[in-house]
Amino acid sequence: MDEDLPEHHYIGFFTATILRWQNLLSPEKYKNLIIKSLDFLVEKKRAKIYGFVIMPNHIHILWKIQPPHELKDVQRDFLKFTAQKISQDLKKYHPAVLSFFKAKASDRKYQFWQKQSRNALYDSREVIEQKLDYIHNNPFQGKWMLANSLDEYPYSSYRFYEYDDDTYNFLSHYMEVFE
Repeated sequence: MDEDLPEHHYIGFFTATILRWQNLLSPEKYKNLIIKSLDFLVEKKRAKIYGFVIMPNHIHILWKIQPPHELKDVQRDFLKFTAQKISQDLKKYHPAVLSFFKAKASDRKYQFWQKQSRNALYDSREVIEQKLDYIHNNPFQGKWMLANSLDEYPYSSYRFYEYDDDTYNFLSHYMEVFE
């Protein structure tokens, strides 16, 4: 395994979207599943997380993959694990919703995440700060208005940066990359 990959040096801006932009991540239990999955990635030293937001139908994460892991593997495992957990919950509690995500592919029964998640790598502090601002403002863009203020929306890294809030103790400050 190549231990000198670009994803080991640069912060990635990762976006994953629910199939057909459905608001599958609206329930708190699915947002908490994403949080636990991010915590797991950090605990197992697969990634460092510098920022995130969980929206009703997509997520954004600023992360850096830790050697010897590779971006493609971490991304695949993260999406696969969260999809399996959501599938188990829907099967048990919301089978009608589960049927909406029935896959036409031969390698899976259900599909929750759109194919072609995006991950772009950046080495500029200014770009990382722009992406972080975008992430933190996302709950207040367009139709969303998910809270009355940025600090009221609990499913983002905003409070970590603004108030030194350690609710999400898996977060690292992005400036560590530029020091």
